[in-house]
Amino acid sequence: MADPNAAPANGGSIAVVLKGYPRLSETFVAQELLALERRGFSLALFSLRRPTDRATHPLHGEIKARVTYLPEYLHHGPLRVFRAWRRARRLPGYADAFSAWRKDLRRDRTRGRARRFGQALVLACELPSDVVHLHAHFLHTPASVARYAAMLRGLGWSVSAHAKDIWTTPEWEKREKLAECRWVATCTSCNASHLRELAPQAESVDLVYHGIDIARFPAPSNTRSSADGRNPRSPVTLLAVGRAVDKKGFDDLLRALARLPREQHWQLLHVGDGPRLPMLERLARELGVADRIRWLGAHAHAVVLGAYRASDVFVLPSRIAHDGDRDGLPNVLLEAQSQRVACVSTRVSGIPELIVDGVTGLLVPPRAPDDLAAALSRLIGEPKLRQKLGDAGFERTTTLFSLDGGADRLARRFASCLGRS
Repeated sequence: MADPNAAPANGGSIAVVLKGYPRLSETFVAQELLALERRGFSLALFSLRRPTDRATHPLHGEIKARVTYLPEYLHHGPLRVFRAWRRARRLPGYADAFSAWRKDLRRDRTRGRARRFGQALVLACELPSDVVHLHAHFLHTPASVARYAAMLRGLGWSVSAHAKDIWTTPEWEKREKLAECRWVATCTSCNASHLRELAPQAESVDLVYHGIDIARFPAPSNTRSSADGRNPRSPVTLLAVGRAVDKKGFDDLLRALARLPREQHWQLLHVGDGPRLPMLERLARELGVADRIRWLGAHAHAVVLGAYRASDVFVLPSRIAHDGDRDGLPNVLLEAQSQRVACVSTRVSGIPELIVDGVTGLLVPPRAPDDLAAALSRLIGEPKLRQKLGDAGFERTTTLFSLDGGADRLARRFASCLGRS
């Protein structure tokens, strides 16, 4: 009989802490999890929230790891939290974890901070016996839960930092997490530079682009629309994909569309949900462009892929939100360029790392509807330019931003944490 206390042959498994799972808007997370499983890593998933999306991505069905849902609100699982607390008090790291949480609570007197410690107690007590490392997706709440649980269990931890979690987390909290975690991966050069300035060891911060899985976004045919906006029966199709939230700047897009010459014929398709949708629909009516816009809502992969292939221009007017939230390097831009669609976006965060203005797409300043309107009008009227930019974007995306390079880099990091050579 095998020794139940022996180390697993593969060096142990990794517990991954997620804010919500599965989520359609975070397919880059699922993409990474599946890539790690395919490289031989055993994962256990712990989500702080249950899913709210009505649809899931095909990627989620391919991931083998089991997901455990921690109590989103402690009063929803009081006995579970209480039992975890009784067990956790006997762990060697309890005093250090409780002290760290108390210190954090003095600087962040919120219910959320209290909830994170309760979730960490449950996580620490429900970890599978073969878990030897914790990893969090997002530097804010999930990293806090992973950090406290790692202290409780005496384990190492790491984190993938993305966008909002970096720019809305207080500096004191970022500094302390960066000092304690084994390493951090982030998806743009802008993010990496910022985190390296705060980390005690700059080499602990890795730049790892999410990358595009060309197996899921196979190259389209070279057949292109020749529509140039002059024929009302053949309008140029514009596409926007993303949640209706402040940082996406879709109200700037509507104002830009209202500035387009009346003689140009276009239609806009929007794919995504989000809290600002009702406001955007009202604004479209006020601006007189509602009859040219279709709000399609959130959809699964096959529908989104079809929308890319049916579009002539992809537009994402990203901006820095009033609370500091911003995109990193939006996956939708990678996806659109993988389908040879000419893209228009803004000079925000990591977007200029992907799109070379005038070469692989067009970039305009954020919150500048006039500039955005000029770029859109140019692409609507010039199908040859759309083809040139689309082809160049395809080449850059599929060569420099492939999934495998980033996944291999992460795999080496995780292998070192598990003691693999």
